[in-house]
Amino acid sequence: MIAPSLLAADFGYIADEVAMVNGSEADWLHLDVMDGVFVPNISFGFPVLEAVAKLSSKPLDVHLMIVQPERYIKQVKALGTYMMTVHYEACTHLHRTLFEIHEAGMKAGVALNPSTPVSMLKDIIDDIDMVLVMTVNPGFGGQKFIEHSLDKVREARELIVSRHSSALVEVDGGVTLETAPRLLKAGVDVLVTGSTVFHAAQPAEMIQRLKAL
Repeated sequence: MIAPSLLAADFGYIADEVAMVNGSEADWLHLDVMDGVFVPNISFGFPVLEAVAKLSSKPLDVHLMIVQPERYIKQVKALGTYMMTVHYEACTHLHRTLFEIHEAGMKAGVALNPSTPVSMLKDIIDDIDMVLVMTVNPGFGGQKFIEHSLDKVREARELIVSRHSSALVEVDGGVTLETAPRLLKAGVDVLVTGSTVFHAAQPAEMIQRLKAL
């Protein structure tokens, strides 16, 4: 599946950018929320998210790169979100947070920073609908792909299979026409891609090319 990341879009033409995704073969619309604390950048808050949610016909894949993400479960649900992803590193009581996301009626994902091993999820994998392996350091788009992420994807897939889980594996960062086939071979289900899509001459065509891999 392909989930274009709106972080790389031209916000001067945000309605047009969302319309492009709506009319494309994309499966989800990925929304990166950054607070300037958990990651060294600020993206957009709920007023922008609410506007985008009204425009989007694709399921929303909301990735919270913020401290205390559990405080915003109700607000994320109010957007009509399909998948809410929180960071392992940001949640003191991860099991409780996942329970509350599910109670709100959403799917629950857990993201891992590049330095966080997949093994940290072994006690919680049965409660996760998706594992998001960060293939760059979170905070900024357009970064270089971290090669050892391929090993982490394989480890995530092995953990999921060994526990007979139906969780998906998603990757975010440095996804291009060159890295995508390698990621898919390693066991990825969902490719988040920002610059590769939104900076392409024909974004919808680029989504189609990625879907065809």
